[in-house]
Amino acid sequence: MQIIYLDSVDSTQKYLKELIREGKISLPCAVVADSQTDGIGSRGNSWNGVIGNLFLSFAIPLKELPKDLKLESASIYFSYILKETLSEFDSALWLKWPNDFYINDKKIGGMITNLVNNTLVCGVGLNIAEAPFGFGKLDVVVDRDELIERYFNNIKKMNLWKQVFSKYKIEFYKNQNFYTHNKNLIISLGDASLHSDGSIVINGERIYSLR
Repeated sequence: MQIIYLDSVDSTQKYLKELIREGKISLPCAVVADSQTDGIGSRGNSWNGVIGNLFLSFAIPLKELPKDLKLESASIYFSYILKETLSEFDSALWLKWPNDFYINDKKIGGMITNLVNNTLVCGVGLNIAEAPFGFGKLDVVVDRDELIERYFNNIKKMNLWKQVFSKYKIEFYKNQNFYTHNKNLIISLGDASLHSDGSIVINGERIYSLR
């Protein structure tokens, strides 16, 4: 994995997507910034932060993804691998469906996935050093570059979706006191049932991750 390091950028995801569109990089590739000023969060929100937090985006050609991984499950897949990587540092971080990182009841980050020219682009923001008001930060001290190295080594193992999902579904109960958004509505995850493709069913409606 080629890694491009930047001091500051508006958004690692925007920067990487532009490089892909212009054909200026070989894949897979990642972009890491010390800080970002216009990061992309869920539902069009921004995700910015201070120096020391994790601002990372990476791109993997679709043909190099696990054979049983559907695009609608990609955010869960790569988010859970990061969750497992952090557990190697003894973090209690957990994954709220489908791609938000939590410590107890505080959000500390998230992941956004996009498709560009038959390439999956994943953007990650994680408060590993400091947290803005209303958010939490990681519960262990980690070196950013060591975390990234371990994460990409775990991705390289190319575990099948069914292997990752089998572990995620065991922890899905942690969502029961939380909410998700669907069609601009806030919906309780308390009665949600999780299906093998990563979708959930609430009140008879099947909902897929659109992030």
